[in-house]
This record gives sequence, structure tokens and C-alpha cells, in this order.
Amino acid sequence: MKKMFIFLCCSALLTAAEDITGLWKSLKDNGEPQCIFGVYEHAGSYYGKIIGTYDDAGILADTIYKPIGRADGVVGNPHTCGLDILYDLQDSGISFKGKIMDPLKGNVYNCELWLQNGNLIVRGKVLMFGKNITWHPTHAKDFPKGFKIPNLKTLTPQIPQPK
Repeated sequence: MKKMFIFLCCSALLTAAEDITGLWKSLKDNGEPQCIFGVYEHAGSYYGKIIGTYDDAGILADTIYKPIGRADGVVGNPHTCGLDILYDLQDSGISFKGKIMDPLKGNVYNCELWLQNGNLIVRGKVLMFGKNITWHPTHAKDFPKGFKIPNLKTLTPQIPQPK
């Protein structure tokens, strides 16, 4: 009986996907920084909030502390920074599956996330078609001097509604 319990505990650990929580940076096609996302867990599901976006000079100018841009595709036209664009992500054992929203157009897609070589792969998809985007871990140099990095454990989801 004891061996069966140990086996079941080990099996559960082996079927859990790797931890995706943390701060991640997306890059434009030319390699310049685009956005920083905070991926966090809340009440058994995982979410991804836009923490900040970079301007054309590569400066994190639009942030959750000083939001500028608006999400035109979302009801109420809220600020883009602070918006949860990943939501209802569930651990499927090898990846996390849920929803992703394009805040500019309001389109919602199925998505899947997993870790690969230390990066977070985000795949938005419609039916069997999709696109992978690689998010990279953030480093101190990704933030302006004096930027207060948010505590991901205190974030709460606010699911946007598409127009």
C-alpha cells in the first residue's frame, strides 16, 4: 500500500507541466523588445497580464503604473497595460491550455503554452491552424531604473470582454 501511494505521488509529479509563472518578454520580428507579460496563478487557473509595452526607441514607456495605450477591441476601451490577455489556462500535463485575446481587435483564440529551452512558447490557434510566438524570460536590464516589479502572487484576473 505504501509503495502504491509513493508511485501515485511520483506519477502526479511527472504528469504536471513545468511552471510557466513569471515575467516574460515578447520581441518584434526585428528582435526589438515589444511587451512584458506577467504570467501568474490564481485560484487554480493561470493568467497573463500585460505589464508594459516598449516604444519605438526600445524604452518601457507604457506600464501598469502609467498606462497610455488603449485596447480598442475590448468593451470599455480599457488601457492595454494591466489587461489579462491570457486566461483560464489549465495544466494539461505537458502544457497549459486556455484562451488568448488580441486586445486591439478583440479576437479570442484557443491557446497553448509550454516551456522550451527556458523560453515560453505561446501558440494561438483556430481549429488546427496556429502560430507559435516565443516569449523570453525578463532580466533586470529589461526594466527602467526604479521600476517596481509587480508581485505576481498578488495579481487578480480581470477577464476582458471583446466588442
